[in-house]
Amino acid sequence: MSVNKEIKRITTETVRNMKFTGEKISMLTAYDFTIASLVDAAGTEVILVGDSAANVMAGHETTLPITLDQMIYHAQCVVRGAKRALVVVDLPFGTYQSDPQKALESSVRIMKESGAHAIKLEGGKEIEESIRRIVNAGIPVMGHLGLTPQSIYQFGSYKVRAKEDAEAEKLISDAKLLEELGCFSLVMEKIPADLAAKVTASVNIPTIGIGAGAGCDGQVLVVHDMLGLNNEFKPKFVRKYLNLEDQIHQAVGQYVADVKSGDFPNANEQY
Repeated sequence: MSVNKEIKRITTETVRNMKFTGEKISMLTAYDFTIASLVDAAGTEVILVGDSAANVMAGHETTLPITLDQMIYHAQCVVRGAKRALVVVDLPFGTYQSDPQKALESSVRIMKESGAHAIKLEGGKEIEESIRRIVNAGIPVMGHLGLTPQSIYQFGSYKVRAKEDAEAEKLISDAKLLEELGCFSLVMEKIPADLAAKVTASVNIPTIGIGAGAGCDGQVLVVHDMLGLNNEFKPKFVRKYLNLEDQIHQAVGQYVADVKSGDFPNANEQY
């Protein structure tokens, strides 16, 4: 599917309005120009330059090692490829949690140096002042509740969050707070589907789920996961639309064989 090039840029207002019209929001990650161009042309409304780049691009075990400079680099690449989609960039670990002024400065750097359209950060009441400063500076903020990967060492695992009443109530309270602070949307990760649906109905900002069920206003996946670039990663919430790992392995293997046999290049592939 290709998208009409006359369609205007998706904005935060577009995304907010989609909640009220009932149109589901599609969001995928991208980290480079080529994939961003493809994801954008296929019609995805929101592209997330995720700190998951630490995992899928750099091979780290968690999202924690990636730096602000590295996130800005990836964002610059994506912005050049995205002609239509809203581009949201993760604030990396350590750039906003403890110092609201640092949070604002980190967000300003992302917006100025990459040309992105919004930032995303993880947490609720504990980062209230950081969110307040960023929003007051005119920078759109996407929230993130539930399983927050930057807190993985605190959680101790990647298991479903908010299954207990106390954590579920805090999540609902945090979602309402994020709306009050001016966040334009909210990601909810790996929480029970009924809780996600309840939150979605209780706030007027769009919710985007990952492992949070069909009751959210939209969905997000890591593009490497949905394209099947890592067959070892098989969480329940990922639907693989391709199996590129096997296809790339086969293609590269054929290339190697053709080079060694002298079949490549042939007479039509040389000057």
